[in-house]
Amino acid sequence: MTSPDVIRTCHQRCLPHLAALRLLAQAEAAVSPGASQQVDGVTGLILAETEAAGHAVVAAMNGERRTAAAGHFLAARLARMTGAAADALRAAECGDAAALRRQLRRFDTLTSATWTVQIALHPRSRGHRPGPDSTTHLPAWSR
Repeated sequence: MTSPDVIRTCHQRCLPHLAALRLLAQAEAAVSPGASQQVDGVTGLILAETEAAGHAVVAAMNGERRTAAAGHFLAARLARMTGAAADALRAAECGDAAALRRQLRRFDTLTSATWTVQIALHPRSRGHRPGPDSTTHLPAWSR
């Protein structure tokens, strides 16, 4: 499987999980008893897919001068996502619906930004400018 395929597959696996978190973040009701398990499981899956895609990006950059810097940058972004996931889990465990919504939106924003960076760093995406359909977070070459 080529690195664009890996990135596309990882991203496609994340989409339903991100949608589930968005629904949870939009809920106005109190935090349900199973919310912490859902948040922990879903964010864990998203983090794993994002990390795998990051490894594919760095592997595709092999031999480029900026490969190490890109790897560190993606690791830092993944660490921020991990922190946001932990904060969302804490909010769910405490039953704080407002904090949970806020932290899930933060996690979603960080995830979207990380996918945008991964795609931009991939050697085959150079010159790609996101267009009106950029909500998929994938350039045309990888669809």
